[in-house]
Amino acid sequence: MKEARESQIREVMTVRTARIRRDSNIHHAAEIVALSGVSDLMVVDDDDNFCGVLSEGDILRTALPDIDEILDEGGTLDDAFEIFMRKGRELSDLPIAPLVIEEPIIVGPEDHVAKAATVLLDRQIRLLPVVEDGKLVGTVSRADICRAVVGTL
Repeated sequence: MKEARESQIREVMTVRTARIRRDSNIHHAAEIVALSGVSDLMVVDDDDNFCGVLSEGDILRTALPDIDEILDEGGTLDDAFEIFMRKGRELSDLPIAPLVIEEPIIVGPEDHVAKAATVLLDRQIRLLPVVEDGKLVGTVSRADICRAVVGTL
């Protein structure tokens, strides 16, 4: 039988997380997403207090044109892509602050792994911030939980 502490999030979470400062711009966020391969950036302030989450989907949505509208007006996918690229360049210096999910679902390191697994599946989320005393201490993902489960088999 496993010890109770092995069922805590702290035992399965990832400590090294992709972070971005709250006062960063969209270009910097896109760079971090592209280089790290993560789908969610953890947003912190200058004192490393957790501020929220910035998703790659939110970054893309800011620049993505309405493709159906472009096609309905006789445009092509190439036209839509050109608009997408141009809009991305125009938005790159804008701050990330308006895109940040400021009150995301969080878990604590002492919480049970089953709680995180349930939230991840029920809410169709891939990653949860792990926060302790207002500070980001890590993240827990579906993959982290799968690794923990496989390790118990």
